[in-house]
Amino acid sequence: MRHVPFFRWVLTAGVMLFACAVGLYATGSGAEDVRQIDLTVLDERPDGSCTVQWNDPYRNRTRQASIRCDPARPDLLKAPKYDGSSHGWDTGYMVTEGPRRGDLWSLATDDEDSSPPEILLMLGTPLIAVGLVGGNLRALPRVLGVQARLIRRATNLSEAAGRVAEEYERAVAAVRETSRLETLPPDAADGLGSPLVTALWVLREAGPETGETAAAARALADRLHGPLQAAAPAAGLRTMLQIGPAARSRATEAVAELRPLLAEAERNNLPERFAQTTVDLLRGQDTTDFVALAAGADFAQHPSAYRRLLTELTTPAALPGTPKTPRRGRWWRRRG
Repeated sequence: MRHVPFFRWVLTAGVMLFACAVGLYATGSGAEDVRQIDLTVLDERPDGSCTVQWNDPYRNRTRQASIRCDPARPDLLKAPKYDGSSHGWDTGYMVTEGPRRGDLWSLATDDEDSSPPEILLMLGTPLIAVGLVGGNLRALPRVLGVQARLIRRATNLSEAAGRVAEEYERAVAAVRETSRLETLPPDAADGLGSPLVTALWVLREAGPETGETAAAARALADRLHGPLQAAAPAAGLRTMLQIGPAARSRATEAVAELRPLLAEAERNNLPERFAQTTVDLLRGQDTTDFVALAAGADFAQHPSAYRRLLTELTTPAALPGTPKTPRRGRWWRRRG
């Protein structure tokens, strides 16, 4: 399903409204110009509400309105002390610009009639909050959904597979190298101390499934290489947040490719087979006198098996990197 950047558009709309509000405030379009004028208080009630009169120069007439007078002004400005009549005196502010020109300005009226910048701010601020919070919440599962543990498992499996393939290829290369310098002794009793016999014994000691396991290891390592390279940024939250959307998408897809490969490897017990084969190959490559004695004794008992194994490993079909799978019942010996 194609990703729709909904919260990104919400955030963009909120930022645009906020920018418009700031622009209106900067140009003064959202504020009303006022000037102070004298007001004649026609009637003042105990709660502070007054009926006042003032001269509107824009309409060339006298106007009246109800406002709240200043209760802290001196009594001399109140009726009847002001001029001996029922009138008093106060000051106010008259709007001088806009459609309300000539009207009295009051804080209560200004709060009720919001200016365009304030309306834009009231619309833009929630959109910005929704875009930021929603976008981060939507991105969080995509970032945290990439499991670093799975990357580590795939990396360990790839390294184990590479070790198995390398150790097997090294053992085969040792047989081929020594076969160029010497041949198998014609007398089985002369096998003790022969480097070629020892090199062949390493593969016999590793067991009949060594070639098949090495081939599976090389194939798996090749299949894991590409997805692991693409999924490398997913190994940590910091790296996943630092890369771009395209690389993050590739990492997520690569992790999806790694999951079935790991599941298949576990079903076939490949991790255990790789570990055991590596141990067998490394143990057989020990250079102690015990290895030479064991190789010579085994060659004395099964000389024909060593010759068949040498033939199979030195034929042109057995190329490095493509281990030849041994056929059962021919050259290996059963341990135990």
